[in-house]
Amino acid sequence: MKITLLGTGGSAGLPQIGGPDGRGDWGKADPAEPRNRRSRASIVIQTSDDKNILVDTGPDMRLQLIANAVPRIDAVIFTHTHADHIAGLDDIRILNRIIDAPMPAYASAQVWEDLKRRFDYAFLPITGNFYGRPVLRDHTLIPGEPIEIAGLKINTMDQDHGYSRSLGLRIGNAAYCTDVVRMDEAQLAALQGLDLLIIDCFSMEKNHPTHAGLPNVLAWVEALRPTRTILTHMGPTMDFSALTAMLPPGVEPGYDGMVLELAAP
Repeated sequence: MKITLLGTGGSAGLPQIGGPDGRGDWGKADPAEPRNRRSRASIVIQTSDDKNILVDTGPDMRLQLIANAVPRIDAVIFTHTHADHIAGLDDIRILNRIIDAPMPAYASAQVWEDLKRRFDYAFLPITGNFYGRPVLRDHTLIPGEPIEIAGLKINTMDQDHGYSRSLGLRIGNAAYCTDVVRMDEAQLAALQGLDLLIIDCFSMEKNHPTHAGLPNVLAWVEALRPTRTILTHMGPTMDFSALTAMLPPGVEPGYDGMVLELAAP
């Protein structure tokens, strides 16, 4: 099994729009370091029988899938409905054509309520034999309860995302916890014994209102002691080289296109 980090950036990506010459605002990140160029946070989980599960459909999804040579998607999980995680949903229509079927998709009841209001046309019955729009086959999951997707057992976690909630995922001894600002005892208990933790870390300093900062992440790492921790959803203060030089052993910044191999659960 493997996990590919399609994107590791915050909601505005990196560089952000603007900058002194209009070619991008890099914040404190070095533009000469290619691993600082970050698209919006997303992953693909490839199962041991070559099924691809996409987590979130951000605005960079089309380019991410092409850049990482992902030929098809067999299921989609939505963690929450902020724009940087759903705005590429229309490109599911091409994925529908590849599998020649409605796309199996998984989310909480609240997420489905939001998506059906904003993308109502994606839930209409398919007519004819051409996917001119995205077509989702919605499956409702309950955060905190396990679910099987594309033959893979996934444990889900309800997460504190500041002003809203998000979904964390555990697959065997690997976990993906983007868009989280605080963890309660239940989530910390659910993350014990990890070989791999991919975790939201927006800034070098204290927490953003909706995202964890590095001090909090390092405290979680100390409590959980995963074998390997990868930072994602990083903002403009997070320079790859500076982070690599100062992070403790076992903790490292992720980058777009990073592939993580792990034993099948």
